[in-house]
Amino acid sequence: MPAVSQRGGGRRRTINEINMVPFIDVMLVLLIIFMVSAPLITTGVVDLPSVGKSKQRPEHVVELIIKSDAVFRIKIDGQEDGVAVPLGKVAERVREVQAGDANTPVVISADRNVKYEAVVKLMDTLQRAGIQRVGLSVKNGG
Repeated sequence: MPAVSQRGGGRRRTINEINMVPFIDVMLVLLIIFMVSAPLITTGVVDLPSVGKSKQRPEHVVELIIKSDAVFRIKIDGQEDGVAVPLGKVAERVREVQAGDANTPVVISADRNVKYEAVVKLMDTLQRAGIQRVGLSVKNGG
């Protein structure tokens, strides 16, 4: 009887499995590193424009007023035109009021209760018509 016996008749079989222990160790180390470094990362700061520093309204301005019933009215240089204008005719009416002067600004004044969708549709209509200077009217916070 031999003193040392080999199992398998002298041939070594290769192991076809992946050893998961080193992989798990590396992942745990990475997890700890990210957990420690995450609070140290500074978040980006968005610098928004403030309303108080805005310029005064120009003399000649076309104001589009949207009330809570989503009806569009036009105010020219502070004097309201009493006619309600449908969305499809707003761009045409603004062009008439601008009288060929593309630098005449258009200001949208919407009631607080107006749906955001109505304001976006109006801005989209004006943009598609090629009206360049469109802004939103806001109340000063102070």
